[in-house]
Amino acid sequence: MSKRKRLDLAGDLVFDPDAGLMCSGCERPRAECVCDERARAAADAAVAPSDGVVRVSRQTAGRKGKVVTLVSGLPLNAKQLAALAKQLKAQCASGGSVVDGVIQVQGDHRDTLVAALAKLGHDARRVGA
Repeated sequence: MSKRKRLDLAGDLVFDPDAGLMCSGCERPRAECVCDERARAAADAAVAPSDGVVRVSRQTAGRKGKVVTLVSGLPLNAKQLAALAKQLKAQCASGGSVVDGVIQVQGDHRDTLVAALAKLGHDARRVGA
């Protein structure tokens, strides 16, 4: 039986008998693929567009009546945003997360977060009722 390379419908190399499964993105063997590293580096470097105003709001919709404080409009990349979220959650002694570039802190901590962000040099404003 002869060794044959397999191609997908687009003509990209999928399998090489000598190297095994191949990555279609970087055309290297799967064990040596660097596509995930490139994607992570690009995501970490990406900064969300911002108008310079950090908005701190309160939300209960879709949370079964639970209150969550949202911090949006921060001109930071993913790593910086995660580090700031950790700092703000610790200052509020509360849990939370970062979802789609928005920091969510459990509970109503708008005044505390506006003061903390202003101390860090951000133009933070309380939004909503």
